[in-house]
Amino acid sequence: MGRTMIILGIALIVIGIVLNVVPRVPWLGRLPGDIVIKREGFVLYFPLATCLLVSLVISILIRIFRH
Repeated sequence: MGRTMIILGIALIVIGIVLNVVPRVPWLGRLPGDIVIKREGFVLYFPLATCLLVSLVISILIRIFRH
């Protein structure tokens, strides 16, 4: 139980840091491959390339920390 609480605490700290840093990265969320559909009174934004990049980085970090 204690180990799980420590891991959750560290995860929350990392998430908080990421949420504070992400708005300062101007290219994140505007990569080629992000889908934006603008119509009158409607905007659909799907950050496909950004999701893939974030997923790749998280996968690499998990792989590094597991070993």
